Amino acid sequence: METSRSDGSPLSCGPACDLVTVPTRHGLEAVDILRRGAGEGETVGPVLHDDGHGTLGFLVPPGTAAAWDVPGSTCTETDGRGLRLAPEPPVEGSDWLLPPGEADLATDPAVLQRALGEAARLIEAADSCR
Repeated sequence: METSRSDGSPLSCGPACDLVTVPTRHGLEAVDILRRGAGEGETVGPVLHDDGHGTLGFLVPPGTAAAWDVPGSTCTETDGRGLRLAPEPPVEGSDWLLPPGEADLATDPAVLQRALGEAARLIEAADSCR
């Protein structure tokens, strides 16, 4: 799994990734969108699933939290506090939905923002049809 910016440069994550958290349904839709429509440099990085809290967490490059403003989501700076990219999930009670393939992978925040917006519109449309 190769993750890079739209200009082709790799996104760095390492131990200081930020974490974008969304409700599970919203996150699963976004993962599907990212995996289906991924163009060059638009792949999805590691994603955590926290079943107890009903959330998905997308690893994004450090510094993303400073400018993150997407309704229905939060972006938290981890500063490496216990977050490690290993086969074992870094948060107790969670599991990798998409495990890390390499230590420096991250999802491009701009690509994630677009996917979350599209996911919100799809969920709204589906809910309005009920």
